[in-house]
Amino acid sequence: MTDITQLSSIIKDSSRLIFSDKIEARYLSDTLGRKKGLASALVFPTSTEEVSAVLRFAYENEIPVTPRGAGTNLVGSTVPHDGSIILDFSLMNKILEIDRENFTATVEPGVILEDFQKYVESLGLFYPPDPGEKRASIGGNISTNAGGMRAVKYGVTRDYVMGLEIVKADGTVITLGSKNRKDTTGLDLKDILIGSEGTLAVITKCLLRLVGKPEKSLSILAGFSSLKSGIEAVPKILKANLNPTAVEFIERKVVALGEKFLNLKFPLESEAYLLLTFDGKAEEIDSTFKNLQTVLKDSAEKIISLDDSELSQNVWRIRGCLVKAVEAVSEQEPLDIVVPIAKVADFVNFVNKLEGESGMQMISFGHAGDGNVHLCVVRGDRSEETWQKELGENLSKLYSYARELGGLISGEHGLGVSKRDFFFAETPKANVELMNAVKSAFDPKRILNSNISYVE
Repeated sequence: MTDITQLSSIIKDSSRLIFSDKIEARYLSDTLGRKKGLASALVFPTSTEEVSAVLRFAYENEIPVTPRGAGTNLVGSTVPHDGSIILDFSLMNKILEIDRENFTATVEPGVILEDFQKYVESLGLFYPPDPGEKRASIGGNISTNAGGMRAVKYGVTRDYVMGLEIVKADGTVITLGSKNRKDTTGLDLKDILIGSEGTLAVITKCLLRLVGKPEKSLSILAGFSSLKSGIEAVPKILKANLNPTAVEFIERKVVALGEKFLNLKFPLESEAYLLLTFDGKAEEIDSTFKNLQTVLKDSAEKIISLDDSELSQNVWRIRGCLVKAVEAVSEQEPLDIVVPIAKVADFVNFVNKLEGESGMQMISFGHAGDGNVHLCVVRGDRSEETWQKELGENLSKLYSYARELGGLISGEHGLGVSKRDFFFAETPKANVELMNAVKSAFDPKRILNSNISYVE
C-alpha cells in the first residue's frame, strides 16, 4: 500500500499539504455540501511543476485525483472518491499577462471570474462569459464550459479560450492552442478539454480572448401578465435583430424569494418578467430601447429602463441569488436543462403542470435567449426516503420531456455525479464508447475524476 505521506517530498510546505482526517469537510463536496467523498490528501499547488510531480506520483501508484477550483460546482464534480488526492487550485490565482495588442490574457486556473472581469475592464477590455456564480474560478468555468447571462450575444466560455497548458494524468505537460485566431493544424485538442470536468487532464494555464469594453450597457425590465406571454415575446426580440446581451425570464413567485433573501425590491409588479441587457455604442443603445418598446407594445404590460446603476445592480442581484434563495428555504435539486429556444415556453408549461400533478414545488427561471432553463426542484418537508423516490421520478419525467423537445440534461453546470445515471440512460451507447476511448487516450489508468459523468 502506497505511503501517501511521500507527497511531503513534493510539497515541502506543510501548510499546503493536508492528510485524510484533517481535511475540512468543505473540500470533500461541492457548494451544496450534500454529496461527500473521501480523500487521502489535499494539495494546494503553486506551480505547474508541482502539479506535474503530484500527478506523476498518483499515476504511478494508481491513486485517484480530484481537481478543484473555487468549489462552486452544483452537481458533485468536485466530490472526491476512493481516497483521492484533491488538487485545489486556489493558490494558482495569478494573472500572468495581458496582451493588449493581441487582445489576450494568460491566467492561472484559480483566478476568480469576478476579479478577472473587474481587472480587464479597468484596462478598457472585456471578458464576456458571465455565469451566475461570479466567485467561480476560471479553471472551473473552462471545465464546465460555463455559459451564463451574456451567452445569447457573446457565446460561452469555449468561445474565449484560445489556449491551455494542461498536465496529463501521468504528469506530462502539454500546451494546446495559441494566440492565433485561426488554426486548422490537426485536431483541436483544446476544445476536447473544455467542458470535460477534470476527467481528461488538469488545467494549469489559460489563454483567454478579450474584446473591447462596450461604451454603454443598459438593462431593461419588461413585465408581462403571464410567463407564457413573456417567453413568446423572445423570438420577436431576436427576429427584430436587436442583438440583446442577455434575455432572462423570471416568474413573480420566484422574484419574491430573491427579494426576501436579499431584502430588496423589484421596481415593477407583474406576474412574469423579461430582464434584458443591451451593450454597445451609447447612441445605438438609446435607439435599441425605442425599438424594443415597439416590438413589445402588444405583449408587455410595462417596460422600464434601469438607468440608475444601483437599481440595475439590485435587480441583477435578485436574479443572481435565486438558487441560494431557494436553498435558504429548503433543500433542492438545481437543474440546468437546455431546450431549443422555440421550445422554452413548452418546457416551462410542462414544469408548471408537473408541479401541480406531483405536489413538488418547481421554481423555473433562466436564459430565455439561449434556451437554458434553470430549475430548482424543492424538497419541502419530505422525509429522506420520500424525497429521493419522488425526486428521481420527477427528474426522469423532466429529462424525458426535454429530450422529446430536442433538449439536453445540462447546459452549463456539467454532469458531475448528480446526473450520471440520467446521462447513461439518455445517451446512445456509441457516443459513450467514443467518449470513453478519448478518456483512455488521455488517462489510461483512469485516475482523474473517474467517478463522474460519462466514465463507465
